[in-house]
Amino acid sequence: MKLIFKIAWRNIIRHRGKSLVIGAILFLGAFLMTIGNGVISGMDRGLQKNIVEGFTGDIVLISDKQESDNVFFEFMGKAVEPVYDFVKIKRVLNEQDCIHSFVPVGKNMVMVLNDVEDGAPGYCSVLGVDFGRYLEVFPDNIMPIEGRLPESDEQGAVIPTGSRKEFFDQMGIWYIPQGEVLRDENLIEEAKENIAELKCSDNIAFMGFSTDNSTSDIRLSIKGIIKYRALNKIWGDFVLMDIESFRQCQGYFTSLDNSVELSDEERQLLELGSNELEALFSDDALIENQSEPDVIQNNAEDSFVHTQEKSKTTDIDEGVYNLVLVRLKDGVNKEKSLKSIDAALGKENLGVRAVPWKKAVGTIGSTAVIVKSALFVFVMLLFFVAIIIIVNTLSMAALERTSEIGMMRAVGARKSFIRMMFLGETGILSFVFGGGGILAGILVVNIISALKIKSGNDVLQLLFGGDTFRPLLSMPDIGLAVLQLVFVTFIAVLYPLKVAGSITPLDAISRE
Repeated sequence: MKLIFKIAWRNIIRHRGKSLVIGAILFLGAFLMTIGNGVISGMDRGLQKNIVEGFTGDIVLISDKQESDNVFFEFMGKAVEPVYDFVKIKRVLNEQDCIHSFVPVGKNMVMVLNDVEDGAPGYCSVLGVDFGRYLEVFPDNIMPIEGRLPESDEQGAVIPTGSRKEFFDQMGIWYIPQGEVLRDENLIEEAKENIAELKCSDNIAFMGFSTDNSTSDIRLSIKGIIKYRALNKIWGDFVLMDIESFRQCQGYFTSLDNSVELSDEERQLLELGSNELEALFSDDALIENQSEPDVIQNNAEDSFVHTQEKSKTTDIDEGVYNLVLVRLKDGVNKEKSLKSIDAALGKENLGVRAVPWKKAVGTIGSTAVIVKSALFVFVMLLFFVAIIIIVNTLSMAALERTSEIGMMRAVGARKSFIRMMFLGETGILSFVFGGGGILAGILVVNIISALKIKSGNDVLQLLFGGDTFRPLLSMPDIGLAVLQLVFVTFIAVLYPLKVAGSITPLDAISRE
């Protein structure tokens, strides 16, 4: 074996032109394959962190009556089916060892009522959440840039920057948190151009938006303006509100007691006679006082829509939800966990089914899969291009050395010796140049990751797995690059070994 490698090394030096060509191909192939693995791994980690760990969870529980698994980006007006019996669902989920945490949420479309006379309404998706529980499951997905986040038992809404921009484009209103002043630095260019006439509001009116029209209107104070830490343009359409306000807006059963204490004003209203009621709802009575021009003041007690004041409440889990977002523990088999959870829920006949996050986000999940698959195909193409070039170069080298190999066969060298000699030459080139390509790829991946390249483009953010391009190479990724290099080398050398082994002494004489 030592003799074979010694001869192989001498042949590399003697035929250094061909050796450098093969080495350069191996270096470039290993370099690009390593970077490709880093991009794929970084995308996987980014999607895991910014979608699964930041918004959807690994698994989404939806109603059995839900026609489409795409519950986050369903067509406008197509309501997500309600989920009942969450108390029982929670008990089943608590028994599953694979689950890290979970949170129930409401999700549907709403119309945003415009306080400006003859103003057009706006539209958005809303998530009804218990803010404390939601932030325990997704602690790093949102950050307030104005105002604050509500407490667990506090009514109110938080508006993402993306939704605020959409509302301004649709309605001409710039929303700000209650008790906050207008911040010029956060205004978009269109708002800055007409800042003197800018209409602002610190509360927002929602009307449930569904096909069955079983909805009502609510008005909520705006507690904060938020930004999603990644994929903000994608998640920026989702306004968050407290779960009880969401239920009231959608006309769902809430966890509030049926017995509600009436205020003195409400009792007086119920005791009014017919003539007094007609006077109360006359045209003159409906004329609203003019508010100051810069901020639209519509407090809950003065508005035509209002939230129900909380009285004594039972367990908030006894109300209606639309989705349950489930995060799995690290290291568990996600497919097996999905089947296990789905089977446990089905056994209890709870009327829900489990779907993976990629189906729950519809085209977003499909796009992520397509981008990842395209990267994988790119790496595979590098495989085949490298194999073809190396096969061609080694085969030509074998034929050019027909006289040399024929003479070696004439003095007693066996076919196996010739094949081992060629394999040794290719192995040395693969180790030196291919290994150098892997090391260079690792260095470049670390440099790119340290640069923290950012992008606001939605497609690029899916490629990046977030708003920052951070390719990642773990030890398994490096090991995969080594295996890919070995595989390419082995496949590429098979045909040249056959060509070299088939050369006979007679071929050497005829070539002369």
